Amino acid sequence: MNSGILEIQDLEKKFGGLRAIDGLAFAVSEGQIKSVIGPNGAGKTTLFNLITGVFPPTRGRFTFAGKTLNGLKTHEIARLGISRTFQNLELFANMSSLENVMLGCHPHTRAGIFRAGLRLPGVRQEEKKIREMALEELRFMGLEERAFLGAKSLPLGEQKLLEIARALATQPKLLLLDEPAAGLNIRETETLSESILRIRKRGITVMLVEHDMSLVMGISDEVLVLNYGRKIAEGTPREVQRNPEVIAAYLGEEAGNA
Repeated sequence: MNSGILEIQDLEKKFGGLRAIDGLAFAVSEGQIKSVIGPNGAGKTTLFNLITGVFPPTRGRFTFAGKTLNGLKTHEIARLGISRTFQNLELFANMSSLENVMLGCHPHTRAGIFRAGLRLPGVRQEEKKIREMALEELRFMGLEERAFLGAKSLPLGEQKLLEIARALATQPKLLLLDEPAAGLNIRETETLSESILRIRKRGITVMLVEHDMSLVMGISDEVLVLNYGRKIAEGTPREVQRNPEVIAAYLGEEAGNA
């Protein structure tokens, strides 16, 4: 296994008698786009939940930028530079697009609740800076004109981009995107694809869980394939597409042997 910004060794996660992740080991190189694919129930979202500290592994070790993640809380992992989006949108529907993205800046604020309540000059200055940072992320994602609209009023494609903008506001080194193309039409998926490539150009490493194979194969440097929590293939998109085990996992044994 090659070294990378994220390294995972001998990872296992059990839920009762179910082994959702089984002996998984891989690395993500800095600056690459690495996709994780597999049939439903393969363990893809469980993997993201383990990386971000939503729940602990049964066994295994995570290393991010040379630091061990095991035992850290979700907010501590976020401060180290890992951010994510979710399968189900986690936007605050009663807030504007700008306010949603401003929340992403929270891990980098210095003002506590007491100082914020007093509205001290330093707090106001920091609030202005956060607002500018949030606007810049909206601009980057093509949503500047939506800044003052309610998040729930945006079409699904723009809501997905808004959630990515909020994740980018945390200033991540590694961005985890969980099925960002789910529910999108062809045009929205193309916009998403272009956005992910521009994120990579910013020097941000991207991990992508996705079912849209044309998106995955079009933008990924490497693809990791899971089935029943185990790695069955890893390599370039071309290598993975030709792998008999991958074909069998997706299309059945007969198609795999065809």
